[in-house]
Amino acid sequence: MLSYLYGALTRLAGLSTIRRAELLGQEELLLRLRSGRNVPELHPSISKAVAKLDWEACERQDREAQARGITLLSWDDGRYPAVLRTVPDPPPALYLVGSVEALEGPAVAVVGSRLCTVYGQNVAQTLAAELARSGLTVVSGLARGIDSSAHEGSLVVPGRAVAVLGTGIDVPYPRENEGLMRRIVERGGAVVTEFPPGTPPAPRNFPIRNRVIAGLVWGVVIVEATERSGSLITARFALETGREVFAVPQNITSRTAIGPNTLIQKGAKLIQRGQDLLEELPEHLRCKLKQTEEPEGTAQDSLSEPSAANRRLLAILKPDRGVSVDELCRSSDLPASEVLSGLLELQMAGVCVELPGMRYALKGRMKEPH
Repeated sequence: MLSYLYGALTRLAGLSTIRRAELLGQEELLLRLRSGRNVPELHPSISKAVAKLDWEACERQDREAQARGITLLSWDDGRYPAVLRTVPDPPPALYLVGSVEALEGPAVAVVGSRLCTVYGQNVAQTLAAELARSGLTVVSGLARGIDSSAHEGSLVVPGRAVAVLGTGIDVPYPRENEGLMRRIVERGGAVVTEFPPGTPPAPRNFPIRNRVIAGLVWGVVIVEATERSGSLITARFALETGREVFAVPQNITSRTAIGPNTLIQKGAKLIQRGQDLLEELPEHLRCKLKQTEEPEGTAQDSLSEPSAANRRLLAILKPDRGVSVDELCRSSDLPASEVLSGLLELQMAGVCVELPGMRYALKGRMKEPH
């Protein structure tokens, strides 16, 4: 019964998350509210919002959602993420599809701008893949751009991808990421939201969503962000709740560099690779990580049978310097379209990465060109 009471609280319209949190853990009070009895000790705004609730309809809607395979993790559920309970205004309930276990391990968020660069997308994907291979769960917001790339990277290891929505669990947003959402679930990850099924993508929902992203993790990595990016809201929530904040340095001429470079100026830890973050992990979290990191120098093993074109590229790419597309075309005697296609395959396989200036290097100890 209490699970549905907490589910009903997610439908309180016009009430701040802080006010809603005042009802958490108040089972007796919730039952009094459901029975329609007066609760004078409550703030008037809470009483006004609660008076508009149709408790029976809320219970029916949540039962229908569970019948459709949607899990309700309410405040009184032992599976509710313990780390999320530590924020000042945790959600009364989470709606989830996928694996509840995906919320249990140590996690970091990788987030950034929707209007990102190709370089930023590649950094987010490579970084997320490195963190997932180390045993960390990667959390992001399923948005276009950096978020989507982070999810793609974390899919390299089953159960390491978690998406937090600013909509109902049955309302994929943006629409083109419906397939990505499905793959996250199929690969053992989870998609979660505090908004009840059917909730549309209202602008006010996304800052609310961002506090859940920050609340689920130990640290937040900002890859690219404009001055008014929602990712900076996530970073602020992280700082306010004692999470670590990391930022990837960017080209100062890019508008998406303003966010991460400013965070670094203000004390965020600069990160260039997954290992930089792993070295900051406290010992109790390191002990929880599964030792799934690939031995150095074996990245090429992930390509079972590289094509003839990819073998040419692998013979030219270096681990200690970037090689331009023009140089790869000249040295391999391949057309640009085939080189670019091959590079994409090698990046997806975790064999090479893109450096600034569209230069490519084998994954390993890489140095940017002087």
